[in-house]
Amino acid sequence: MCYQVMFHMRPLASLVTQSQSNRHASSYHEALVPKGTGGRSSFSGVVAAVFGATGFLGRYVVSRLGRDGSQVMIPYRCEPYNLNHFKVMGDLGQLLYRDFHIRDKDKMREIVSHCNVVINLVGQDYETRNFSFEDIHIELPRYMAKICKEENVERFIHLSALGADLGSKSKFLRTKAAGESVVLEEFPDAVIVRPSQMFGPEDRFFNHFANQRYFGGVPLFMDAGSVVKRPVFVVDVAKAVVSAVRDKELGGKKIELAGPNGYKLTELVDFLYRVTRRPYIRYPVPRPILKMIAGILKQSPFTPWMTPDMLELQHTTDVVDPNALQFEDLGIYPESIEESAIKVLRKHRADRFFDLSIDDIEPAPTVK
Repeated sequence: MCYQVMFHMRPLASLVTQSQSNRHASSYHEALVPKGTGGRSSFSGVVAAVFGATGFLGRYVVSRLGRDGSQVMIPYRCEPYNLNHFKVMGDLGQLLYRDFHIRDKDKMREIVSHCNVVINLVGQDYETRNFSFEDIHIELPRYMAKICKEENVERFIHLSALGADLGSKSKFLRTKAAGESVVLEEFPDAVIVRPSQMFGPEDRFFNHFANQRYFGGVPLFMDAGSVVKRPVFVVDVAKAVVSAVRDKELGGKKIELAGPNGYKLTELVDFLYRVTRRPYIRYPVPRPILKMIAGILKQSPFTPWMTPDMLELQHTTDVVDPNALQFEDLGIYPESIEESAIKVLRKHRADRFFDLSIDDIEPAPTVK
């Protein structure tokens, strides 16, 4: 009896294998339909390649996709050991890993050809000798969007930055703006997501300011009191990215994501140190002097503590276009820093203050 069952199963398996091998890779996703009642053990119908998944935002996007039953392909160029945290984010077989280099266009095409959604989260806030801002923010998105169009990908989501402008003082923001243009040229229906500076447990924003106490204080430009920041919680940005995956009506549109409140940069830094319950000194420094110091730090062979462009980015006011889509249009209500800052900053507290709540901490004054 067992031998008869095996005999009948073999032709069926060979037929499936043969039909899959004859199907063109770029049309493979058209045969995929949602299955199950929802959740991580179902299949949502989404096969997504998340470029930049190993970065700050990427892990939260992958987690959101995995819990919905999406299949996620994770291109990486790090040590495989550094991917272990992804394994619990999706059901068995739903997370796939491919070694990848951003200049390997053939490998990129191979990855994209199996997906119906591509999300580009690749970015960096400092340049290296191997990768400039132009390489990461312009050239990579250009040929990624081109390949997605050629492979008939249904949705392409590109992460930019709030304040991206060709006239910005920050090279980071200038190249982000140029990247948006080339993406829309190659893939007109791409969704552009423009978050303000994000905060979260692994960020280089709140943690950066909190760690500056080791250097005797927090130096800021002399006009920092006129800079208004609207930090956004990384989990809320991940929710918005996944919403863009689901909603086909967002094609070709820009989504600007900022926190619910605005704060003067000086008041924001003061609030962060009230949460950490650490003494500190905040002092103004003339722009040329502080940028000169940052230029010296930029020469570090390791991840730079500060660069002149990071300073310009920190001291750029966050302005949201009222005509752009925002959190509310996606049905998302972002958390304020008063609710979420403790999730980031608790680790910076001394032992005796570690478990204290933030109920008695004076909130930062908001700016309309």
